[in-house]
Amino acid sequence: MKTVRRISAGAKAPPKRKRVAAYARVSMESDRLAHSLSAQISYYSGLIQKNPEWEFAGVYADRFVSGTSAERRAEFQRMLADCEAGRIDIILTKSISRFARNTVDLLKTVRRLKELGIEVQFEKESIRSLSGDSELMLTLLASFAQDESRSISENVKWGTRKRFEQGMPNGKFRVYGYRWEGDELVPVPEEAAIVKRIFQNFLDGKSRLDTEKEFAAEGIKTRNGCPWVDSNIGGVLTNITYTGNLLLQKEFIEDPITKKRRKNKGHLPQYYVENNHEAIIDMKTFQFVQEEIARRRELGVLANKSLNITCFTGKIKCGLCGKSYMRNLRSNRPKFTTTYTDGYVT
Repeated sequence: MKTVRRISAGAKAPPKRKRVAAYARVSMESDRLAHSLSAQISYYSGLIQKNPEWEFAGVYADRFVSGTSAERRAEFQRMLADCEAGRIDIILTKSISRFARNTVDLLKTVRRLKELGIEVQFEKESIRSLSGDSELMLTLLASFAQDESRSISENVKWGTRKRFEQGMPNGKFRVYGYRWEGDELVPVPEEAAIVKRIFQNFLDGKSRLDTEKEFAAEGIKTRNGCPWVDSNIGGVLTNITYTGNLLLQKEFIEDPITKKRRKNKGHLPQYYVENNHEAIIDMKTFQFVQEEIARRRELGVLANKSLNITCFTGKIKCGLCGKSYMRNLRSNRPKFTTTYTDGYVT
């Protein structure tokens, strides 16, 4: 006779709760947007903690930073690092534009998170990144967000150029030798003295390297407490602001997505504002220094008396690239001793 024995089913383990985080971002500094960011953080914190199937994994929030570049967002990068470490299962965010305004960054990030099994839920667009058609929708909507960013950038540029046309600078820029008092640039006496000394050294025939060494020996620092270097000194010598005039739009942002800055060499109009503030250096001296800079540049290394040059410096050229050969002393080569043995040199 057959014997049948019943085996009771084992107790099922309770389902593991999903570790859920949220990402929030605002791009411009204002009380209203700061309040908006606080509201987003509060909303997502409450939403996650009220769901019994979720475990709160934190809210990552970037304040006053553009969404066009992932690398510039510290909290975004911290969130991705936690994803790589296996601390997050789901990411909630308000919209695609809050997550990223750069199509390449968005798709690259979402694909990497998908490889890790992490889902991104975009609330406004009702998109879940692990669903079948999510990538197509994300590509389309991210392109719109990127174009919107370009449009905003063009509007900002238009407003900036209108201010330039009225002789108004784009914000209160920092310049050594001056400070802002309201909307006016006012000389700082101790800094103005250093500016005059830089110009006088140059007029006396000293190179920028000479001035750098001189300031280092005397312990003279920049406004930020850093040593003066060649590039700082060169910037002072070529800055027309010290003449009491302003040259606006010397640089411009070439691409609103990459944020790459470029010197304006005729690409866009510039605006010259005369007698805008008190001068530290008179225009005649400034123009003479610019001519001397051009002359020394034409002479090359021969114009720099602080360099250790020889009679052949700048005269021996490469036949392929046209650049000058440089003297190079090497101290790491093995030394040989010459001896004479039975008439032979060894």
